Amino acid sequence: MKNLPKIVFLFITASLFSQSPWTQKKGEAYTQFSFTSIANYTAIFGDPDYSTERSITDNTLQLYSEYGLTDKTSLLLNVPLKLISTNELVDDSAIALTTEDNETSLGNIELSLKHNFYKKNWLITGQLSVEANTATFNEASGIRTGYDAWTVTPLFIIGKSFNEIYIQAFTGVNIRSNDYSSNFKLGGEIGKKITDKIWLIGFLDISKSLNDGTINLPTNNALTALYVNNQEYGSFGLKAIGEFTDSFGATFGFGGAFFGNNVAKAPALTIGLYKKF
Repeated sequence: MKNLPKIVFLFITASLFSQSPWTQKKGEAYTQFSFTSIANYTAIFGDPDYSTERSITDNTLQLYSEYGLTDKTSLLLNVPLKLISTNELVDDSAIALTTEDNETSLGNIELSLKHNFYKKNWLITGQLSVEANTATFNEASGIRTGYDAWTVTPLFIIGKSFNEIYIQAFTGVNIRSNDYSSNFKLGGEIGKKITDKIWLIGFLDISKSLNDGTINLPTNNALTALYVNNQEYGSFGLKAIGEFTDSFGATFGFGGAFFGNNVAKAPALTIGLYKKF
């Protein structure tokens, strides 16, 4: 049991749905509203692992949408609203540098263009995403709701469907401004329709820092480890999709990790509802 992977804060919200080679048909849309909760964590992956000064609750409300500009090109929008609180001190005897507080603010809004270049036996798709520097930072509490940077992410995505089974994989890089390190990305998933209404999906998602950034973030930000430099993780887990109708359904996600750096060691659950138009 001691060798089982630890649960880690995972980015299992709409970002994983965007890493798909399939595009929307012209004039059609897919919209998902999701909620992710990571409650009362203190432990952070590192070398060695370390603790935050206060316990932290990190919740995210997220709106994700895809729209078909043509049958081969889709426009994607991802809008995260962060609800983060810093709570009681981990060490009651310590002199606190951060305050107990809560912040509700936008994270990094993301706009993407996805184009399918090949659609025969396998799908081959390219995607270019831009995350805006729309997050905020509260110096007293150390709460940061997103990266203090613009991020450009080119992705190469492939996939194939086999009746009630599909597979897909992606690779790319996060290129960040403001002296943040860039990250190499690699991942994939396999899904199977286990009943008429339920899909079960296993995924792998790796983000590895290139350690090429020199940003000097405030001490209070380091004490929360929220959107600091050189964050990385290797995660795997399960997602489920329940189809209530042909155009309306629910999603659920949960995962574990086999490595991480500057990300929380805490369970993260995501639930969502989607609608096709």
